[in-house]
Amino acid sequence: MSLHLEATITGRDTVVELDVADGETVAIIGPNGAGKSSVLAAIAGILRPDRGRATLDGEVLFDDRVWTPAHSRGTALLAQDALLFPHLTVLDNVAFGPRSAGRGRTQSRAAAARWLDEVGATDLASRKPSQLSGGQAQRVGVARALAAEPHLLLLDEPMAALDITVVPAMRHVLKRVLADRTALIVTHDVLDAALLADRVIVMDRGRIVEHGPTREVLARPRSQFGASIAGLNLLSGVAEHGAVRTPSGSVVEGMSSDPVPDGQAAVAVFSPSAVGVYLERPAGSPRNVFETTVTELEPIGAQVRVRTTELSADVTVSAVAELGLMPGTAVFLSVKASEVALYVT
Repeated sequence: MSLHLEATITGRDTVVELDVADGETVAIIGPNGAGKSSVLAAIAGILRPDRGRATLDGEVLFDDRVWTPAHSRGTALLAQDALLFPHLTVLDNVAFGPRSAGRGRTQSRAAAARWLDEVGATDLASRKPSQLSGGQAQRVGVARALAAEPHLLLLDEPMAALDITVVPAMRHVLKRVLADRTALIVTHDVLDAALLADRVIVMDRGRIVEHGPTREVLARPRSQFGASIAGLNLLSGVAEHGAVRTPSGSVVEGMSSDPVPDGQAAVAVFSPSAVGVYLERPAGSPRNVFETTVTELEPIGAQVRVRTTELSADVTVSAVAELGLMPGTAVFLSVKASEVALYVT
């Protein structure tokens, strides 16, 4: 079942157009307030856009004349809270979808039992929601959503409220049940996108700023948020003689596998591990040197990520001590051109 969406939500300054192909899982990522959840709400039928059109497998969900009620859209929405009915057992919670679709009690419970088995929650069937942990409740929520046999599954930060110890198991469940299923998932976690999604859409300030196959977006980000979740530095500007000139006037030299014509919007991307940190301008002729100020020091495994006003560098703990780095320290960052990838946006 394929989805096409065009929507303008004026009150939330959101304007989007996107497609999800049949059997494809697409992740929407972006900072808080980017409009990600508003997109899901518009598709699910709980938020009415001011203008636009959406179709699911050719059936109109909404346009200027049509507004299909949420329960008739063939979609299922799973949010951070599974929102299980507290007075029903787990089995009857999951059977609610088939029952609402007109199936008999026996048939609905059989479908519920099958989906509970699919998510590894068969032993929870007789419990009430108050007797479930967060991870268990979310497994049941997934089973309930799938038991309704939706044409499109919508997942809004489904693991955000879970204890970190149960997230890997939940991610494994989702990877299995989303295989060949049409789904749209909103997430802040790069691992969710990397492991669950065929394609990624990056939103910022109510607009789609980047999209493409997951591996490509994470390897070659074209937006600041895409670079941040991929753990890379990104400087944007305009291509100029095989380099990128940023709005501040810095010229960043690098390497490109594809042509980067002068005058085109372009980015320079490089890893924090490729950046050197100095208290004085480095001697010799490094191709790219940036004078900046340390804003934060963050432990990253065995190293420390030195964050500055624009860029980050990964150094050893001993280097931090030797250089006396702390927030407010003025530094020079350098990176070889051979470590910088240039490409148009």
